[in-house]
Amino acid sequence: MLLGMVELTGRSLTVDEVVRVARVRESALIAGTALDGMKISRGKVEEALLSQTAVYALNTGVGLLANVRLEADGIEQMQLNLVRSHCCGVGEPLPEDVVRAMMLIRANILAMGLSGIRPVVAERLCDLLNYGITPVVPMRGSVGASGDLAPLAHMALVLIGEGEAFFAGERRPAAECLQRVGLEPLKLQAKEGISLLNGTQAMLAIGCLQLHDLDELFQSAQIAAALTLQALRGTAAAYDERLHAARPHPGQVHSAASLRDLLEGSTRHRSSTSVQDAYCLRCVPQVHGAVWDSLRQAERVFAIELNSATDNPLLFEDDFISGGNFHGAPLALVLDQLAIALCQLAGISERRTERLMNPSLNEGLPAFLATKPGIESGLMMAQVTSAALVAEMRVLATPASACSIPTSGNQEDFVSMGMTAALKLIQSVTHCRVVLAIEWLTATRALDLRGDRSVSPMLDAARGAFRLECPGWEGDLVLSGIMAAADGFLARANWASTLNTREVVHA
Repeated sequence: MLLGMVELTGRSLTVDEVVRVARVRESALIAGTALDGMKISRGKVEEALLSQTAVYALNTGVGLLANVRLEADGIEQMQLNLVRSHCCGVGEPLPEDVVRAMMLIRANILAMGLSGIRPVVAERLCDLLNYGITPVVPMRGSVGASGDLAPLAHMALVLIGEGEAFFAGERRPAAECLQRVGLEPLKLQAKEGISLLNGTQAMLAIGCLQLHDLDELFQSAQIAAALTLQALRGTAAAYDERLHAARPHPGQVHSAASLRDLLEGSTRHRSSTSVQDAYCLRCVPQVHGAVWDSLRQAERVFAIELNSATDNPLLFEDDFISGGNFHGAPLALVLDQLAIALCQLAGISERRTERLMNPSLNEGLPAFLATKPGIESGLMMAQVTSAALVAEMRVLATPASACSIPTSGNQEDFVSMGMTAALKLIQSVTHCRVVLAIEWLTATRALDLRGDRSVSPMLDAARGAFRLECPGWEGDLVLSGIMAAADGFLARANWASTLNTREVVHA
């Protein structure tokens, strides 16, 4: 395999590879063995075209029109019509990284050789990725029934030289983009239109990218909690390894161990006023740990879906089998679960922020962390923003997967609403990061006001990196600016999950 090249076999694509192609813009190609398998299955399709057997979407209509038998001269026109008629998306375009992820996953699934299309179709998706041509795909219009029909149709439209795409930093007609890189528009043949449309790749693309961001955000939440514990003079006794071995949920054990590492070497976490802290400090491993377990469950589901055939019908040797592998229920449920889990992560963070500001609870810190309370409001309104975002996240956590609406003449009478769940998740991740950024601002401000120049080595490293982008301040200031800087820091803080805690502590 070439350096920086992701090779697609239909069976080994990972979330990490999706992120690299989508965001780092690594290239992609179809493996030679996969191309051989695709040629064999395409031969079976061409044999079926010569027979009198009705095969769904090959020589019949689709959906409620599946009983309509097509004449030979209408088969290719039907594939073209499918793409055009399903381009019914509305709203702003999906981010380019989402569409790139969607194209990569779709090419990988076609590489499995169960769809019966020509290899050139999957190869052309890789061409778009490698040349930096990204179809304009409207955000909304999918109910996750036969998969993400509308988003995938807008993706497929560019393959045939229609629609629009982003190329070289501009939004241009697709035909112009193809011409500029020397690609000819594809003329879709039997089975190829439907094979590009059936599948869960839009919601899965969002899920993979958001999961990657959430893994980073989780560690930022852990650091925020440890900073707050230090600032509030809390006790780390509740993170004792023996306690969590007595209730060994994997996430809980993981969170507690991480907190112990973050706090190692500090003498600041000693409570002088109480035997035990409030839940927002004491129960961090239990709450954060449950979120971590939700991330790992999503990771398992996404790993399976990345290498699953979601076309319909699928070709197994000489048998075309119609089924429902395109249904988005497995993804919709975990996407909803992630939004619910984020309410826990953001909710407990907001409570820690409140505790840092409240003069009745903050262990002698100034009210609202103002330099001169009364004359100044300090960070009072930052907590209000945090509360507003948590409230909105609770609305976004309403499960989309529980809200099926029948479509397509009641043929698709129970749909997943997985794309709705995915779009909600994007908003929830964005809001959660801001809530955590406010806690970082609040906790580091509290440590500054205490005059703490040293906490644990790991937290010193984290605070030092944060202060490079969000310096300390005196008096009141426009909070939106420093909150945006803190949010930007967390959005880029991949160091948070890659730093080796032990190396930092024992350096």
